[in-house]
Amino acid sequence: MKSIIAAGILLASAPAAIAGPYVNVETNAGWSGTDYSGQITDIHLGYERFLGDSADWYVQGGPALVGVPGEALERRWSAKSGINVSVTEKIGVYGEVSALTAEEEFSTDDLNLGLKAGVKYTF
Repeated sequence: MKSIIAAGILLASAPAAIAGPYVNVETNAGWSGTDYSGQITDIHLGYERFLGDSADWYVQGGPALVGVPGEALERRWSAKSGINVSVTEKIGVYGEVSALTAEEEFSTDDLNLGLKAGVKYTF
């Protein structure tokens, strides 16, 4: 686990012009008011590729550690794929599709899907 985290830190500090394989470790935690509702930590291997000068795409996946207060940590599987496109020098659009299994065993019957899309304006 320590080597995966170290690789993620080294890859995150690499120049942005490099495309190819990478490691991404990400934790998302939630609260409702002051009540902690849990966290999901993704430990993903991924690949990114440039599409010309104005776009890039990525795909990544691996185990997801799900923690809910008062319960044992669960291992599930998650994946993400997305695209980033520069429309102009200051405007970009992006989209991402994500998936997370509801159980430790992979099955498309219990797959939770997510979609993220947005526009970014740089000053």
